[in-house]
Amino acid sequence: MTTYPRIRQVVLDSTDARKLAEFYRQMFGLAYRPGDEPPAAGEPDELGHDWLVLHDPHGGPSLAFQQTDDFPRTDWPDAAVPQQYHLDTVVDSVAELDRQHERALELGATLRFDRSDDKDEPLRVYADPDGHLFCVFVG
Repeated sequence: MTTYPRIRQVVLDSTDARKLAEFYRQMFGLAYRPGDEPPAAGEPDELGHDWLVLHDPHGGPSLAFQQTDDFPRTDWPDAAVPQQYHLDTVVDSVAELDRQHERALELGATLRFDRSDDKDEPLRVYADPDGHLFCVFVG
């Protein structure tokens, strides 16, 4: 029997790991790995300057955030700095796509591509606060 490695999580580099983790926690309803939660007000955030993990309470893959000094932001759809990868996420309807669009913008995402009027596969592509791309489409 052939065995394979299992994908445990997707890791995102960030110049502010806590800020980016908070964006994804709020955007996708994720929860901190026990011990990675933000510290109490006024307390130092040692983990927030190193490595944080968010779990999907519904069993999806985890997202991890690794602090880095520099991160070249993609300028997709331009090609000078390619997207390198992106996260695909899905909602059930165009109405929900529109609702999530407003949430994404309020949380600090930037709209990069809008194909929400496509009859076959409506979608929008966003950059998170550090410039990583993610799609929200109807499926």
